[in-house]
Amino acid sequence: MKESVGQESPWGVYTLLIVIALSVVSGRIAVVISREGDTAFLSANDRSRWCTIAALVEHGTYVIDPYLNRRGAKANRRPWATIDLVRHRGRDGKMHYYSSKPPLLPTMIAGVYWGVTRTMGMWLSDQPIYLGRVILWLVNVPTLAVFLLATIAALDRVMEDRWAKWFLAAATCFGTMLLPFSIALNNHLPAAASMAMVLWIFVRSFEQPTTTLWWFLAGLAGGFTAANELPALSMTVFWAGLFLLVRRDALIGYSAGVLVVAVAFFATNWIAHESLRPPYMHRGDGQRIATLAPAEDGEPPTAPQVLKPLIDANLAQPDSQVSLQPSRRQDRLRVVIGDSLQVGLSRVAEGQWELHHWDDWYDYPSSYWVEGRRRGVDVGEPSRFVYAAQMTFGHHGIFSLTPLWLLMPVGLVGAWTWNRREHRLLLASIAAATIVCGVFYVLRPEIDRNYGGVSVCFRWLLWFAPLWLFSAAGPAQWLAARRWGRMLAVGMLALSVASMATSLDGPWQSPWLYRFWSFLGWIEP
Repeated sequence: MKESVGQESPWGVYTLLIVIALSVVSGRIAVVISREGDTAFLSANDRSRWCTIAALVEHGTYVIDPYLNRRGAKANRRPWATIDLVRHRGRDGKMHYYSSKPPLLPTMIAGVYWGVTRTMGMWLSDQPIYLGRVILWLVNVPTLAVFLLATIAALDRVMEDRWAKWFLAAATCFGTMLLPFSIALNNHLPAAASMAMVLWIFVRSFEQPTTTLWWFLAGLAGGFTAANELPALSMTVFWAGLFLLVRRDALIGYSAGVLVVAVAFFATNWIAHESLRPPYMHRGDGQRIATLAPAEDGEPPTAPQVLKPLIDANLAQPDSQVSLQPSRRQDRLRVVIGDSLQVGLSRVAEGQWELHHWDDWYDYPSSYWVEGRRRGVDVGEPSRFVYAAQMTFGHHGIFSLTPLWLLMPVGLVGAWTWNRREHRLLLASIAAATIVCGVFYVLRPEIDRNYGGVSVCFRWLLWFAPLWLFSAAGPAQWLAARRWGRMLAVGMLALSVASMATSLDGPWQSPWLYRFWSFLGWIEP
């Protein structure tokens, strides 16, 4: 059933759905509180960013040491403590703790906190519940509004059937797992909103004049998606390829926007860590310092044997105190020089050891990210086949937790039925990015095959939401023309909304399927 000229605009229904979604999130943020009742921070993941935000405004630094042992209302509670942190030498030459998250997003949110604290005269560290909720609302509700408005506007432009439009508008507002993530500080909601903005600008460009400023905005959004979700860089590149094929006038503005975000991303990373790589990428051995002579007994070198090559490399003095400490890897030791510098001592062959600069920022005393300390899904899935099955149709399944996404592959396969070449190329790009990112996560090392940690879904692909909804437009219109098709579509949406609703108390918990299967004894939590 096609929409005829003169019919009433569907934006009345769109507005109602969007207002309801934003109201639900606003209500949840108004009462959001930690399990222990002392902050508005729901897990180690968002606490990591909150620590950076507070440290920047209250102390002018990215160092989060003062917050990790901060006590709450209960004497034995550390409400700011987090496992998502790294440790490395700071500009003062001493070892400090930092958030493991890229610093660009927390730096931007720190700007919001600065405005709030100047207006309200309160510090987040003193009022982590009240002020945390205020900042969370100011950040997440507008971001969610951008995602909803941009996605629905893009779908409205390419669809003709009124019922199908309403169906996908409802799916956008309530059918994805982005609503639960809207009540906690995270990178997934901004990434999805940014991707929705690029999608909308691309779709509208074929019906309305689009200036360089619009393409610059698209570049900012595309670059910001990649800054929040590194694998989304694939789609950022595919957008550039699309513009090269169908809108060459967009390339300059789009590239300039991406460049601005790239500069901001690397600049904040350098200011925070004196490194261009994000902190979570520092998990291995640094540059080699020296190779030590093989030990006859196969034992690692002693501290005096290690001291000489360190002196030769100007890393120690003859009177320096050197100690060898265990590392999170069995084939490596931490060499601590005094109380401020450490290097690595790694076994590269039987009896053969190398000294190298320290570059494993996750290796520190009391680190959670060592063998024997990680728990649950953080241990990692040994089988790539099982991992792929669970992330698609299993306990963290894209399709099992959100049946609505079953329309996505159908829409991608049926891309050839679209009339516009530009839309067909866009669907092909979405398909390619989906495959690239899916394969990327399956091929990750075992320690990284953890489904995104304790989370209500496979959160690393949430930024695809606007693109997958766009992919579902074709199948939705086909189903809308058939009574049984509408019933099927409503059933898929109902199941997706029900699955989403199980997580409205917070995104940092295991999916309901994972919990149910654990109850049945099918898996070990």
